[in-house]
Amino acid sequence: MKNGIPSQFYRDESGAVAATYGLALIGLVAVAGVGFDYSRLAGMDSELQNAADQSALAAATQLDGKSGACARASAAAVSLVANETLLASGATAITVPSETTCDATGQIRFWQDKGKATAATNDSNANYVEVFVNARSVDYALLPVTGLLRSDTIQGIALAGLGSAICKVPPVMMCNPQESSDPNFTIANYIGDGVRLVANDGGGYTPGNFGYLETNAGNGAIATGRTLGRLEVPGDCIAADGVTTKPGQQISVLDALNTRFDIFENGLNNTCANAAECPPSNNTRKDLLKKGGPTCGIGKNGWQVGANPYRPASSTVPLSATEVAALDPMGYPRDMCHAVSEEGSCALDRVGDGNWDRNAYFSSNSHIYPTAPGNSTFGSTSAPTRYQVYKYEAQNASLLASTMSGGLTAAGAPICAASGVAGGGANPDRRVLSVAVINCQSEGVIGKTVDVDVAAWVDVFLVEPSATRGQGNDRITEKSDVYVEIIGATTLGGGSTAGQEIRKDVPYLIE
Repeated sequence: MKNGIPSQFYRDESGAVAATYGLALIGLVAVAGVGFDYSRLAGMDSELQNAADQSALAAATQLDGKSGACARASAAAVSLVANETLLASGATAITVPSETTCDATGQIRFWQDKGKATAATNDSNANYVEVFVNARSVDYALLPVTGLLRSDTIQGIALAGLGSAICKVPPVMMCNPQESSDPNFTIANYIGDGVRLVANDGGGYTPGNFGYLETNAGNGAIATGRTLGRLEVPGDCIAADGVTTKPGQQISVLDALNTRFDIFENGLNNTCANAAECPPSNNTRKDLLKKGGPTCGIGKNGWQVGANPYRPASSTVPLSATEVAALDPMGYPRDMCHAVSEEGSCALDRVGDGNWDRNAYFSSNSHIYPTAPGNSTFGSTSAPTRYQVYKYEAQNASLLASTMSGGLTAAGAPICAASGVAGGGANPDRRVLSVAVINCQSEGVIGKTVDVDVAAWVDVFLVEPSATRGQGNDRITEKSDVYVEIIGATTLGGGSTAGQEIRKDVPYLIE
């Protein structure tokens, strides 16, 4: 007898898979829930991290070392970046609590180093900023079937710094002349002070030496000369915080620097095709006088020290009226403590005290200063810096008039070049350099040294051209010397001097 329908149904196993799926449904929902809810979790993490990145970058733009930098950075992190997390539970706005103190606590932390080993203590050493956005969690949509209702909290964290570059300036560096006592080279303490810089001797750099930085302008003395002399400086930007020093003394390239004073030596053809490529400043006042004729180099037929140069006997007592009357018209002099001898007697050695003989300068140039300038002439100060006097003269053509002294010409305006460059506006001042101050001893600078930290960037005024002055006991300087006056810090968007449009600052993420 054939089996009946109930019997066939009893033995039929074709629908067993449905039971299997039914039993696996919870697991399948859990797997799908993991994928769905994890994607939401990852999306929220991206939203939080994006907000942290933006906040840190905004904060880093304010880390300029000036007063209030940390407070401005905190405000930027809190208010200049708006973001939302659409996947988080509860409030969607991403927030960062304000932390205005320069320290490494709270959700906006300031550090001196990118390794976060040393917390910042003030605005000047807050070099990096770390931002923590408020944490968020996600309410799961499908995972609750497995017993998981909400994710752990997730927080976006970002660390940023300010990457700076010095652009289109002669690549000059000097070893911090006060490295042992002032490794940060506190620029405010030296404004107006003269600094005697000596070219490196080719070996280890010592405090007060100067040299050059590597750029992509080319190798050798000719390339370095072009960066020192030309109006359009070849080469690209130099990293402001990690530079590479250039080996070699290369005193010969100082001839290119002297073009800024209207001094043009023979043999500059490879450096300057003509005076238009390496023009002088419109004010070339200096301590050298010009003999008539076409020679424009330094020597007995060109620019030279006069018969009665400024040579003070005291480092503190200005010249008397009788002594001043016997002088040739003066160029801007050194600080008296540097002017008394080749090595000088300044308390800080290579750094002077800003005490230069102003009375002797104005009196010896009575042809352009028939009466002594008043305090209001130089911004209500009775003790102007050489740079202030230089700028005042540059802005008043009558003060650049030439005069004869012992058959030689004392000139303020260029007489070798057809014209000079007036600093200010879009024109960099030809007698201002932006110099990297480096702690050469602690940085171990010898010849070419890579990734050297820069303690400070400073604008300096070129007081004297590079030249040997005098012989024997009368020797006052070597060709390797460059004498400058500290103007101020090189700062964002133009430095301490008009026309020095040279620094670029770009925030960047570290982690």
